[in-house]
Amino acid sequence: MPTGSELIKKAKERIVEVDPKDVHAAFAGGSANGTVLVDVREQQEFDQGHVPGAVHVPRGHLESRIEGAAPDKAERVIIYCASGNRSALAAKTLLDELGYSDAQSMTGGITLWKDRGYDVEVPRALNPEQRERYSRHLLVDEIGLEGQLKLLDAKVLLLGAGGLGSPAALYLAAAGVGTIGLVDNDVVDLSNLQRQVAHSNDRIGVPKVDSAEISIHEINPDVNVVKYPVRLDSSNIVEIIEGYDVIVDGLDNFPTRYLLNDASVRFKIPVVSASILGFDGQISVFAPYDGPCYRCLYPTPPPAELAPSCGANGVLGVLPGTMGLLEATEVVKLIVGAGDPLIGRLLLYEALSATFTELKVRRDPECPICSRDPSEISDEELGVFPDYEAFCAGAG
Repeated sequence: MPTGSELIKKAKERIVEVDPKDVHAAFAGGSANGTVLVDVREQQEFDQGHVPGAVHVPRGHLESRIEGAAPDKAERVIIYCASGNRSALAAKTLLDELGYSDAQSMTGGITLWKDRGYDVEVPRALNPEQRERYSRHLLVDEIGLEGQLKLLDAKVLLLGAGGLGSPAALYLAAAGVGTIGLVDNDVVDLSNLQRQVAHSNDRIGVPKVDSAEISIHEINPDVNVVKYPVRLDSSNIVEIIEGYDVIVDGLDNFPTRYLLNDASVRFKIPVVSASILGFDGQISVFAPYDGPCYRCLYPTPPPAELAPSCGANGVLGVLPGTMGLLEATEVVKLIVGAGDPLIGRLLLYEALSATFTELKVRRDPECPICSRDPSEISDEELGVFPDYEAFCAGAG
């Protein structure tokens, strides 16, 4: 069996080695069209500093992850490691086993790169506790370190700490969302415990924002919880929602949803919105100017007798969990930029039949809100929202 040094020697005989000065020239601006620079060192080595413009694919995950970094196998791929040995073996693997036609190794690795005086980029890193806590996210290609850092930097506002807000809050906290805002002016009631999993029997009578904060910190003490123990209305909505990256709509009435829609369009904040009743739920993502807004879907409120969400109604206890977790999933996708969020799509869930139905929703070119440029809506106009309570009442 050949020794490690013999394998490296054979690999270097098979591949082309490129000098760091040529790599520096190619990537002087941080990227080079038609060339992918890959760092195959371990995570801790990469975190200590890497060549600007490099993507990280650890040698142990090369076969499973390289196509995500370099999907075009005809493209030039330059690989480097610490000294040029692991990268030579990796380049040979790309050529002989993975179908790449132009894989090269950087001579001397990052050690020689540093000796030449070239810049090294030191990325922001997770501390050891965070690396362990979010280890499963780091293994997911669509999230990884970059996505996890985005989650840690994100600010998500939850409107309602009840049935939908409870599971969404807990899982967003577990996922590492750095700041979670909670808007709810209610207190925990015994009837809530059938479905509002952020609360407990010993917190009956406690404000829901305080109870939810306790549960969030029991899961992830590093989450910054911002509490708004108020009822959302036209007098406070601008102050509350401004600065958040995503809003989770766990509201149970039409008036506030119309109010939220108009304000979120003004500030271009995407809203993940869900609703539940009985055994049925629905969810969509309203991303201003990337898709329809809430008014495009519901131009006017339905009559009161056809709008059960405007009052208290029965609901299957586990249904808010299903829909709240779908909301949390959409939030994560929006933050990390992965997948296909439910923009322009309304997803209906029928628990009794265990079926999902998807409906397409298009922007209304005559929409009184999202057909306008947000700059056309003045700050003065934002402070004078329509009387949505009367608006909904008049619809009947």
